[in-house]
Amino acid sequence: MRWTSRPRPWPRIWGWPRAAGEAALERQLAERLGVRVERSRELDLLRRFDPETRTLVLGAVQPAATRGFQMAYQIVAMTLAQVVEAELEAASFRSESAAQVCRTGLLNYAAGALLLPYGRFRETARQVRHDIEQLSLIFQTSLEQVFHRLSTLQRPGARGVPFYFVRLDRAGNITKRHSATRFHFARFGGTCPMWNVHDAFSRPDAWMVQLAEMPDGVRYVCVAKGVVKSSGAYLEADRRYALGLGCEAQYADQLVYADGLDLAGPSAPIGVSCRICERVDCSQRAFPPVDRRFEVLENDRRWVPFALK
Repeated sequence: MRWTSRPRPWPRIWGWPRAAGEAALERQLAERLGVRVERSRELDLLRRFDPETRTLVLGAVQPAATRGFQMAYQIVAMTLAQVVEAELEAASFRSESAAQVCRTGLLNYAAGALLLPYGRFRETARQVRHDIEQLSLIFQTSLEQVFHRLSTLQRPGARGVPFYFVRLDRAGNITKRHSATRFHFARFGGTCPMWNVHDAFSRPDAWMVQLAEMPDGVRYVCVAKGVVKSSGAYLEADRRYALGLGCEAQYADQLVYADGLDLAGPSAPIGVSCRICERVDCSQRAFPPVDRRFEVLENDRRWVPFALK
């Protein structure tokens, strides 16, 4: 893959209402792009656009924040199409599938930037000490959208706190990830059971805060929150996720979630995944690391049924 050596600036989209919201987005679609918005009761529908009739159909059972994001996506898809296609051409992807994934990623980012404008969002986040619930209410977006946006505020000359963001399903699969930190994510297999993001599934009504330390010695303030996305029907299972956000402990004074944490006290020892974790004394280890020999002790049984050599 080949990227241009100097990134091209993205054009500004027209001035946007200070508090966008679903109604304002729908009005802008109609007035500026001639797009009519309809709603459907299809349970799994997020967005469907018909370019011939210029009709955007949204899932009526989805939360207002989701419908708002899908409208923002349609706006940037229509106004930034040439810019996105130029980036894809410069990247020289080897397959159309890869280009499609990148196209969606770029448009998702642009939609998030439209709903959460960089400068205003960064300054507001600083003022409320990155209180995710407050930011969600101020900008009329979902918690997940705020989690994700906070991890992208690394513009040269106007950087925010460097965060990682992650979303896990109940099987431990990482379905979204983004990081401006040194935090390492597992790409294959399960994630570390000592990481508080797993606790969020059992208490989706609570905010989980943890002071954790990776094997490289870097400490992080880790925030986790469970979310439930309603299916809209009794016979359809709700979708449940755990959202994680964290930054290095040196930025703790800028986080409301760090109030009350003993930053000089003990921290939870977490890792990437058992297969590559360097820790030899973890009571939660499920598998030996791939680069270490191990021995099963027949006459000395402990929580972990093998000893690393």
